[in-house]
Amino acid sequence: MKKNIKKRVDANDPFALREKGLRCYEKGDHDTALELWTKAANLGDIDAHFRLGKAYSLGEGVEKDVNKQTYYYEIAAIGGHPSARFNLGVHDLNSGNIDRGVKHIMISASHGHDLSIQTIKQIYPLGYVTKEEFAVALRAHQAAVDATKSIQREASAEAQRSKTWPYVFHPDKGSHITHPRNF
Repeated sequence: MKKNIKKRVDANDPFALREKGLRCYEKGDHDTALELWTKAANLGDIDAHFRLGKAYSLGEGVEKDVNKQTYYYEIAAIGGHPSARFNLGVHDLNSGNIDRGVKHIMISASHGHDLSIQTIKQIYPLGYVTKEEFAVALRAHQAAVDATKSIQREASAEAQRSKTWPYVFHPDKGSHITHPRNF
């Protein structure tokens, strides 16, 4: 398997570059991680942009730089990364740009981002969002969460919890997931 990953990294596969960067980061090799994430980001990987923004936010492997942090988070947010959008919103809230911060957090909540909806619940009593905006955010968040639900995902999550993997999907039996012993 490692040969396959190496081939994909050598072929400049953005996903492989990002994942290898994550492994390097977890081992404390921030320089290599940043190099790989930069390559992946230049190839269009949105999560690599997010990870670079986070590195500049935390100052891990690089000097803290709010401008670079914001730059990478904005690219990731435009690409649909809810955590990047949330981080931009928190930054704006903390910088006093309440309206813009709330907009970012509302958007990330509408993508099912749990911290965003929790933040909206915290700022609602402060008057930063109206009752209508609060209701819209709750409905949009729930709709996004519901849209990601499926029998397969629920069975997978249950299997992960109970360690009874693997479950098998049987299209001929309808939308049922069964354990291999049961078919």
